[in-house]
Amino acid sequence: MLGSGELVQSLMRRSLVDELVLMIHPLVLGTGRRLFTDSGAFAALRLVEAVMTTKGVIIATYRPAEQPGAKAI
Repeated sequence: MLGSGELVQSLMRRSLVDELVLMIHPLVLGTGRRLFTDSGAFAALRLVEAVMTTKGVIIATYRPAEQPGAKAI
């Protein structure tokens, strides 16, 4: 889903996110909304792919990290 940080946070709290694709732009515009808040739950993620575009944007794909003792379905 594009641009809905609050919904993503809600889904992550319920472990309903299979994959995150973040577009990281190399510029600073001042303050803004954070996707991962300091007061939020810790999210164990694993980087599975990172691609840099010709404009310097990094497209990073993350999946939930395997939890110790978790069974694969």
